[in-house]
Amino acid sequence: MFDLKVIHSVLDQLEEERGIPREKILEAIEAALATAYRKDYGKKGQIIRAKFDLNSGKTEFFQVKIVVEESQAVFPNEDGTLPEMTPEEEEEKIVFNPEHHILMGDAQRIKKDAQIDEEIIFPLEMKDDYGRIASQTAKQVIIQKIREAEKVSVLGEYGKREGEIVSGTVQRIERGNIFVDMGRASGILPYEEQIPGERYRQGERIRAFLYRVEETPRGIFLRLSRSHPKFLVKLFESEAPEVANNTVEVKAIAREAGSRTKIAVSSNDPHIDPVGSLVGQRGVRVSTVMSELGGEKIDIIEWSPDIKQFVEGSLSPAKIISVDIDEEAKTAKVQVSEDQQSLAIGKGGQNVRLAAKLSGWRIDIQSVKGESLGSAESEANALESKPTPLAETMPARSDE
Repeated sequence: MFDLKVIHSVLDQLEEERGIPREKILEAIEAALATAYRKDYGKKGQIIRAKFDLNSGKTEFFQVKIVVEESQAVFPNEDGTLPEMTPEEEEEKIVFNPEHHILMGDAQRIKKDAQIDEEIIFPLEMKDDYGRIASQTAKQVIIQKIREAEKVSVLGEYGKREGEIVSGTVQRIERGNIFVDMGRASGILPYEEQIPGERYRQGERIRAFLYRVEETPRGIFLRLSRSHPKFLVKLFESEAPEVANNTVEVKAIAREAGSRTKIAVSSNDPHIDPVGSLVGQRGVRVSTVMSELGGEKIDIIEWSPDIKQFVEGSLSPAKIISVDIDEEAKTAKVQVSEDQQSLAIGKGGQNVRLAAKLSGWRIDIQSVKGESLGSAESEANALESKPTPLAETMPARSDE
């Protein structure tokens, strides 16, 4: 029925290349053989198991019966109907099926110390015509079980890597979505998770942030992102040991992918400069991260519990004259000199927009003469926003 050399070769290949244990595949083979036997020769309610010997290729079949106490059992009438029972009896009683159950008295004749719910095993004869049809059935179930085992293996491997940077090869591009070959699974980089302006070609290597491992009927899909704020944090972790070992902590981040990012950091060691740790000697660390992000500008700011000081730092590189805080409205009125006003606001209001998102405060920019922006422009450029702490930048996992 089986070519043992082929089976051993397949088992070795699946274990080495796909990480599926031999025991899992053997279980799949035995389940497939039992399914095929039950389909051709089994009776309703039977529990059939198979034992496959990898060395000889021989298969043994067994019927399993569950031990029940006679007082627990309800016996169908001759016409197959059940006797009348109260709702309580229906919940407590077991409908006795001689192919599925064995009474305690009969079980103890076979095994003296038999217990309730124990399994009693009976060998089944090997049928002479257990051939082509059974083999085909077994083959189909084996393929299905192997796929299931592989899915579990892939979920186990990539589930541990969720929240990390992964790399793969661009497989194809469809409707703006990039499909990435990750080896044992496929990754998808949706259009909205890409950095605007970046272009990739088939066969090109790509790095991205794995933010979700998704199980679908078509297989395991790895949801990737290059625009996610956490991607930038993970890049700094790979460049700056201080961030990786949590000596320097990322407190908040505001990002407009492909254009500009503001990141607030603090140090748990008074002897370590948090900003300098991310910048690196001669700016080498931040330059490496910027290169990976296609030249995205990165403002590194030292986080402060003093909101005035933090708002002032978040508007860098603009120089601030004063910051007035309104606790109730959660608004910061910032005064700058006329020549610093456009720098504080930024092109298209980007600088003040990112500063508002980073700090979580509405920011109103005023010139030193007291000339504030027009209300419409102020509304657009100094929008009210919640801060983006590191813990909130990770999307919730979906089990869709």
